Amino acid sequence: MHEELLREIGLSPNEARVYEALLKTGEASVQTISLSSGVHRRNVYDSLSKLSEKGLASEVFIKGEKNFKAINPRRLLELIKEKEEKINKALPEMQKRYEAIEEKEEAYIYKGIEGFKNYLQDILKTKETVYFVGAKAIWLDPRLKSFLPRFERERKRLGIKFKHLFDHEVKEEMPEILKLVGKPYKFLPKKYSGLAMVDIFGPYVITFMGSKVGVLPEEPIAFVLKSQNLADGYRKFWQFIWDHCAEE
Repeated sequence: MHEELLREIGLSPNEARVYEALLKTGEASVQTISLSSGVHRRNVYDSLSKLSEKGLASEVFIKGEKNFKAINPRRLLELIKEKEEKINKALPEMQKRYEAIEEKEEAYIYKGIEGFKNYLQDILKTKETVYFVGAKAIWLDPRLKSFLPRFERERKRLGIKFKHLFDHEVKEEMPEILKLVGKPYKFLPKKYSGLAMVDIFGPYVITFMGSKVGVLPEEPIAFVLKSQNLADGYRKFWQFIWDHCAEE
């Protein structure tokens, strides 16, 4: 009747049948248990031994004859709790191993406006501070107009911070981006402006090519590198540049 449930919580098929038989027969001999459960006599002994170890069965001596009886089924709940405690104890180490495998290094490309939106979604998913180098206010591209407000609301809700190193031209050509992203930000010296842009967040390093301030290329391409060690190194580069740029 409850054999499937008993198996789901960790009893073997024979253990489940024997325990069910004990619940039906009360105190019983091995022969009686075998007939009631349909488990061969020699396997009944093995199942009773294991049920006893789990605290689900016990021996009873009546007139020198050894019988067996079931322990209160509430013991099943205690078994589950004991397993949960063991799992919780082992979980940190297991999680560490899992994450070590999950943190495989990857390299791929996002193409087009939809690909650019995927990059923005990665920022939300990672929920970590984003460090920008050579930023060109490309988020103000007209093709992102309907998407960006939703992104900004979610970004602020998640508490994701931005730290920008803008190209020098942004200050004069697209100052509205400064209010949108907020401080802290600095500007690279004019002679270091270029087409390349690099964003770093979590384990991601994203590299873009820009065309001009405030506009994405016609077919934007984002080169995505996913590597915690690489991203940590790029953050150090970013910090060095930040430390050597003038305060605004």
